[in-house]
Amino acid sequence: MTYSVKELFYTLQGEGARTGRAAIFCRFSGCNFWSGLEKDRENATCRFCDTDFVGTDGPGGGKFASPQELARAAARLWQENTQDRGRPYLVCTGGEPLLQLDEPLIEAFHDAGFEVAVETNGSLPVPKTVDWICVSPKSLTNLVQKQGHELKLVYPQENIRPEDVADLAFKHFFLQPMDGFGPDANGQDTEKFRQDNTRKALDYCRRHPQWRLSLQTHKILQIP
Repeated sequence: MTYSVKELFYTLQGEGARTGRAAIFCRFSGCNFWSGLEKDRENATCRFCDTDFVGTDGPGGGKFASPQELARAAARLWQENTQDRGRPYLVCTGGEPLLQLDEPLIEAFHDAGFEVAVETNGSLPVPKTVDWICVSPKSLTNLVQKQGHELKLVYPQENIRPEDVADLAFKHFFLQPMDGFGPDANGQDTEKFRQDNTRKALDYCRRHPQWRLSLQTHKILQIP
């Protein structure tokens, strides 16, 4: 199998339970909820995506002909950017990473020493060998992966509410304020839209302590 990767880069995890942890991010091309093209956003299942996952032209991106080739590229990045013996950590994201992430690639990442995490919309089952599962559902009707380590719900959404998923088998529950992208912003000023949604998420977490607030700290810190 050839793997299409938009970008492969070293950074700090910016969201959720592992915020602040050094990681290699492997952003796969493609998604099953949106083509990534603005002309299709209005009618997409997920209309508020803030990520470019089209093509393979990002930093470190490309076509990788084997699991071992991609794992070696990730391992080189880790070695070039780190100095101590902390366990290598790799986050598979997208787009929707499970359109491409398979058992042979997970095994290759493990053989290279990585702990492997996935950030998925939950519409496809996660392979059992993944070490950390973060599900960010965009539609209740399409939710297949109903257990994992963290559930990170972009808030507020029209098609799914916190109470719809509060009883699922996750260890951590996060609300992440919706950013100002796409039709769901209704033409509002991006910063005001983000601030209003942050207040809504904060108020919900105060009233429902099962939920914790997740902020996109990589945007606040202006890092990749």
